[in-house]
Amino acid sequence: MIQVNIHEAKTNFSRLIAKVAEGEEIIIAKSNKPVAKLVQISPPTQSRKLGSAKGKIRMAEDFDEPLNDLAEYTS
Repeated sequence: MIQVNIHEAKTNFSRLIAKVAEGEEIIIAKSNKPVAKLVQISPPTQSRKLGSAKGKIRMAEDFDEPLNDLAEYTS
């Protein structure tokens, strides 16, 4: 892990991004105190597929009927 100050990060931003693209993590510091971290963004593991749960979920016929347990509160 590399630590650089803000001025050095601004001056060498393209080089730092190239290092991040290779997997390196860069800490950016202000007055030698870490304030930010540059890390590579990992791509999603797999794309989401619409309708992938079709047929796996079942809704009961009476799902929207009032619950007997709450009858005393609704009267």
